Amino acid sequence: MKTHLIRAGFVGFGEVNSPQQLIKDKCLTARNEIESLGYKIITSGHVTDDPGGIDVQRAVKDLQKEKFDLLILCIAGWIPSHAVIAVTEEFKCKPMILWGLSGDFENGRVVTASPQAGTTALRQVFEDLGYKFKYVYNIIGKPSPLEKIKSFALAATASESLKNTRVGMMGFRDMRLYNTLYEGLSLKKKIGTEIDFFEMLEVIRLCDKIDTGEIDKLLLKIKSEWDFEKPADENFLRQGIAYYLAIKKIAEENNFNAISLKDVDGMKKILNFPPAMIFMLLSDEMKLCTIPENDAMGSVTQLVVKHITGQCAAYLEFYEFFEKSVLLGVPDFVPAEVVSGKVKVIPAAFGNINGGLLNISTMKTGKLTMVRLSNTGDRYKMHICTGEGKLKSWEEAGWAYPVPQLPSLEIFPDISVGGFVQKISGQHYIIAYGDHSEALKDFCYLKNIEVV
Repeated sequence: MKTHLIRAGFVGFGEVNSPQQLIKDKCLTARNEIESLGYKIITSGHVTDDPGGIDVQRAVKDLQKEKFDLLILCIAGWIPSHAVIAVTEEFKCKPMILWGLSGDFENGRVVTASPQAGTTALRQVFEDLGYKFKYVYNIIGKPSPLEKIKSFALAATASESLKNTRVGMMGFRDMRLYNTLYEGLSLKKKIGTEIDFFEMLEVIRLCDKIDTGEIDKLLLKIKSEWDFEKPADENFLRQGIAYYLAIKKIAEENNFNAISLKDVDGMKKILNFPPAMIFMLLSDEMKLCTIPENDAMGSVTQLVVKHITGQCAAYLEFYEFFEKSVLLGVPDFVPAEVVSGKVKVIPAAFGNINGGLLNISTMKTGKLTMVRLSNTGDRYKMHICTGEGKLKSWEEAGWAYPVPQLPSLEIFPDISVGGFVQKISGQHYIIAYGDHSEALKDFCYLKNIEVV
């Protein structure tokens, strides 16, 4: 699922002495394949190494007419490198795909315009020039590498769209945790995300100004959409909606894309209000990324995953390790998007915390990707692992009887549990359904982030 329309620059190449109709047809076929992905194409006719450089000038002029996220260089046959570089140097700050097409089988023979002679003459040159690019190639009789192109295109657009994202953070460093901290300057430079703070007092004051009609309307909605396994105190629900509407106003005024709240030492300790339902409303009603405990790097990871996959990028927390699997769950909420069936909630108490509303929904299962971005000073790394999520019966000690069954997944990693565990960088990991590892790795390459 895309977060927005991908715009790709596309230009084909072939030597002036090659059969021009063959070059034209192959470039057109390749362009149509890219358009089949739903991308907006900014293009020009194919470019040759004509002595006057007329094709190069025309292509550059055509590509400059509109903005695009990445540039696809489609090599249909042999082409002297200078003709390609004359185009790419005008757009050298753009992510690029160096795509070599293939020849054909005719009467048992290979007939080719030598596209891989062109790409192999360029690959190292692109690297030496400092281009950020992906090298892909066709094989005769096989489908084009569209999935690899798609992964890189998603990474390229996310790299750009993340530049002005903002995380709203109520409070700071819940429970005095260390791995939820961040380094502002390097984060801005590396990803582009800003962490903005707002105070709990702002939320409380705004609550007094919330229209009761808005509260009534949303209360009716959640009563119809959520499955309450036990009746919940209506005053608690109304207070939660008021908190949500206050934070919603702050988020809209500040253009926040993600929200994290001071949970244990904030909402629970000071206001005696476990914020699970607030997070649910922020996620489901506003489509914001949400994570508890002032987890700055968790929020940034969510934004990266959302911009690449289009999914809500739910957070999960580690509970147990097994020989071939890991148990991840949440002690509070999950977005409706990752729920199988209807959202289920129940009033619940944990330890000294009473009166909370707990999400006890059953999560969707299947192939998924687990991710966390972390930093040591200005050095960033991303831990990426795919696996299979399955349901498992378990409960967390400390909840009042009857003990609620928390949203969770037993995840069987595609690598050994021992190898996975030794690279874990925090208690919160972000999940997306499906295998998105290649696009995430492409993103890390574009951003100079280490992959572990």
